[in-house]
Amino acid sequence: MEKKTQFSLWYLVFALFAIFTLHDLWVQMRTVEPLPYSEFQRMVKAGEISEISITDNTIQGSLKKPLEDGRQKFVTTRVDPSLAKDLSQYDVKFTGVVENTFLKDLLGWVLPAVIFVGIWFFAMKKFGGKQGMGGGFMNIGKSKAKVYVEANTGVTFDDVAGVDEAKDELKEVVAFLKDPKTSGRLGGRLPKGVLLVGPPGTGKTLLAKAVAGEAGVPFFSISGSEFVEMFVGVGAARVRDLFEQARAKAPAIIFIDELDAVGRARGAFGGMGGHEEKEQTLNQLLVELDGFDSSSGLVLLAATNRPEVLDPALLRAGRFDRQVLVDRPDKKGRIAILEVHMKKITLSADTDAEKVAALTPGFSGADLANLCNEAALVATRRDGESVTVNDFTVAVERIIAGLEKKNRVLNEHERTVVAYHEMGHALVAMGLPGTDPVHKISIIPRGVGALGYTIQRPTEDRFLMTRAELENKMAVLLGGRAAELLIFGEVSTGAADDLQKVTSIARSIVMRFGMHEKLGNVAYESDKTNFLGQNASPTQERNYSEETAREIDCAVRQIVAHAFACSSAILDDRREILEETARDLLARETLDEADLKAIHARVTNT
Repeated sequence: MEKKTQFSLWYLVFALFAIFTLHDLWVQMRTVEPLPYSEFQRMVKAGEISEISITDNTIQGSLKKPLEDGRQKFVTTRVDPSLAKDLSQYDVKFTGVVENTFLKDLLGWVLPAVIFVGIWFFAMKKFGGKQGMGGGFMNIGKSKAKVYVEANTGVTFDDVAGVDEAKDELKEVVAFLKDPKTSGRLGGRLPKGVLLVGPPGTGKTLLAKAVAGEAGVPFFSISGSEFVEMFVGVGAARVRDLFEQARAKAPAIIFIDELDAVGRARGAFGGMGGHEEKEQTLNQLLVELDGFDSSSGLVLLAATNRPEVLDPALLRAGRFDRQVLVDRPDKKGRIAILEVHMKKITLSADTDAEKVAALTPGFSGADLANLCNEAALVATRRDGESVTVNDFTVAVERIIAGLEKKNRVLNEHERTVVAYHEMGHALVAMGLPGTDPVHKISIIPRGVGALGYTIQRPTEDRFLMTRAELENKMAVLLGGRAAELLIFGEVSTGAADDLQKVTSIARSIVMRFGMHEKLGNVAYESDKTNFLGQNASPTQERNYSEETAREIDCAVRQIVAHAFACSSAILDDRREILEETARDLLARETLDEADLKAIHARVTNT
């Protein structure tokens, strides 16, 4: 309202200025007579002029007697006196004309100034837009939250699959927003904040949109990184503006994606500097969380995949009252997710979600959506009428192992080494109990450095493993190197990745799981992984002696050596099968599930 009044006053001032200017011009036209210079000279000689005032270009004055139209004042433009004297001898009527230099002055003085100011404003607008100030300094504290209403989100709980527990938690929020009186009849209150925690791609943002779509309330969405700018105080101003907008449209939902960008623990990594603005933004967010009443129908949803770095003040009761885990789906969840995405593609009659779900342990919801798209593209490239299970298998291989490198030509010896290496993995896996069945073997190079690959397909989701199962897994990983040593009498660099995985498992057996008899039930290393499965801190504090460190190294070598001996023994007993299947693999380059079942039957009978 104040801005509107301000603009109206400026319009009034401009109008008054224009009126006065026009009035002055009208009065001048009515009272001042423009005279030719020759007429002025005649009047001077005739004594008709009472007084004059002279400037560089004009002469103004008044007449002794008014003219016929009543005007008594006059103005004339001066002419050079020598020229006027010459012209007056010939009785010529002449008048001076002042050259109009307005355009010249405009181009010479005003226009450069206008261009400079225009460039300055354009640069400031671009700079402000890049710095997230909404295109100018006047919008520096404005929130850039995208406002969605029920019609725009287009997402309900029916569109979210594989995270039933998380949906059940959020259905309570929807019930409170739809009918707060009924939901709070026993004295319960709406949670102020709900934190969605989980790995990337598991559907946290989709869940937040589904809550807004189900409740039919405005949905304010903003990323945590948009709060923090190079100007001090901008983040805090945006937090205030965001909550003011949401309060005006309550009941409403505020969703902050990537909360760890603004909610990192204060004082953490202080030696890096530059965190004062983030701390101010976080403080303002904490104040706003304390400031709004849960009965007003305002709910704050946030998502992060790094909950371990959040400030404890954010996670206390009364702020983020509820934390909801949105984890990678199990097999049942993967089936539900695949059924949602498979509706968008044309499937063959023998393709169902359960078969594809068995190929995708550890895939997130986003991974499964990408898998369905890749499978449809594979079927399109082969000019198929529908998408088959084999298309999904090819898509899984492409996602996990990378694109086939058919142009990467290996010499015959290298192809032979790779074939024996991959068959070594497969035969050891078939010869050990409790290992995942082998699904496919190929010696076609893929991705950046994979010269061949062996795919095992888990029959079920596993959450616990014994030491024997871990040692069997190590033996399978070492089967490739054991086959190389058995057949060629030497090893190659192809097992580098296998050795890293084996060493990691062996160190975990000794240091994390306490599974070594001599070192006892002691954990020498804490689990520093986050939801991404990566190390949160690259450095580990060592709290054991040098003697213990030597015992750990000896135990790791002993476990790896035992696993390698196990692989070598299995392959030595089945050397004939190894050589036959390796020759077959060299000829065909790929062995599928049917071929591997026949090989498995031979291995189990020996």
